[in-house]
Amino acid sequence: MRFTRARLTTFTDPQYRAYVQRMTMSRDNQRATRPPRQRDLFGGEAEALLRDWLTAQGLGLSERRILEYEERRDRSSIRKYRELDALVEAPRALHVFEIKASRSASSLRRALGQLAEVRGALSLIAPQVTTTILLVDTGIPTAAEVLELMRAPDAPHTPPPTLAEVLESQPKLVLIRSLTEITPGDDRVSVIRFSLDELVALAGDRPLHLDWSADDDDPPPPPRTPTVHTIGDDTPDDDDDNPFAAAMRRVLKE
Repeated sequence: MRFTRARLTTFTDPQYRAYVQRMTMSRDNQRATRPPRQRDLFGGEAEALLRDWLTAQGLGLSERRILEYEERRDRSSIRKYRELDALVEAPRALHVFEIKASRSASSLRRALGQLAEVRGALSLIAPQVTTTILLVDTGIPTAAEVLELMRAPDAPHTPPPTLAEVLESQPKLVLIRSLTEITPGDDRVSVIRFSLDELVALAGDRPLHLDWSADDDDPPPPPRTPTVHTIGDDTPDDDDDNPFAAAMRRVLKE
């Protein structure tokens, strides 16, 4: 068995707080990292808005959305933590939501891998686990935009994937339109797409960090220190910093 000793807890759990403190001290001893970008801040705002949206849909979100478990590696085991973006608890059933705000369809592949590990650990707690991705599309290129990009003089060697292409290549992902289309316990991962305009409408008068133009001139982030531990998904999608995204920005500005 790959995963053992799984449990759900809250942000105030003493063991979790001690772990966060150790990780914070470790990061403080490393070289300085760049300040959060507008897109980083927007990602956190999107999570909060979509948690509110889930509550408005009648779902009772659990406060116990810190997942602690041990992963076996060879003859040793490693304790890991993962912050779940949103969780619904029911008798013998769990429904976890992964919230992604990205301009790259490849972010769905990353989310799929994360949810596979989460599902494996949660299956020790409840026999029925349902997983759903709430995707905020902040500029995933369409087929027409990819065609225009590849005609540019500085086009990348490989075209960035469209949302349709990623969905077609990943049978585990299924695009749906509403929560009512989710089948509890389905082995597949449901994806509900939100446009940027829809998220702005959900925000109402709440301010959002949408001035992403300044992010384009930021230097690349410093290399991350490898760690076997995980706290949620608090880092921006790597895909947003790749050559595809940079080339697409240039084409769309012309």
